Amino acid sequence: MVRRAASRQNVARRNIALRKPHVRTATESLHDGDILAPQSAKVLVIACGALAREILSIRDANDLSHVDLKCLPAQLHNRPETIPGAVRAAIEDNRGLYSDILVAFADCGTGGALDKVLADTGARRIEGAHCYAFFAGPECFDTLEEEQLGTFYLTDFLARHFRTMVIEPLGLDRMPQLRDLYFGHYTRVLYLAQTEDPDLEEAARDAAHRLGLPFEMHRTGFGLLPDFLDASQARAEG
Repeated sequence: MVRRAASRQNVARRNIALRKPHVRTATESLHDGDILAPQSAKVLVIACGALAREILSIRDANDLSHVDLKCLPAQLHNRPETIPGAVRAAIEDNRGLYSDILVAFADCGTGGALDKVLADTGARRIEGAHCYAFFAGPECFDTLEEEQLGTFYLTDFLARHFRTMVIEPLGLDRMPQLRDLYFGHYTRVLYLAQTEDPDLEEAARDAAHRLGLPFEMHRTGFGLLPDFLDASQARAEG
């Protein structure tokens, strides 16, 4: 039953039809080019663009100057089957330039296809089936899933971009009557907050209101991301 709720949310995501890519800020357009650390950098992190702010914050706060960051479009999640190919291409483009390549994607609905790419290339990814799990931590996320079926999750990124990542692609701005078709089986919106930002909390509450669902919040911080990135230090020095 727990997996059924997660599967339903994946169905809603896969029904998001990409029309025109929205205009991003400089931070959200990181996939257009690499964010380069000094020439001594030895580790590349290939990440989902939805994690750019968090990874940069962790890198800067912990002086992980050996880490270079390359982001792929967050919109790849609308078609999870495209994620493995995009990650493979990014790995191949940078093979031989770094002592290690880390992948800041969870399985993200690829059904194990991303792990096949990593097995072929020797790159490593962060633990988890999706970002909700590695932000909350596997055990905590399992508890959240078990305590209430039909949860629709938000992160800081999704709260910030709810209109462009959910409302507009699903056509709810033009046909609000479709809301119950997509979200009628959900029972709550749970905002997994990476930061303490009143504006984002308000945005998440507004998202829940637009979906006609009760709102709850759970502060996760950056979850498994700091340890995942910190482990790259030893790899760089090895």
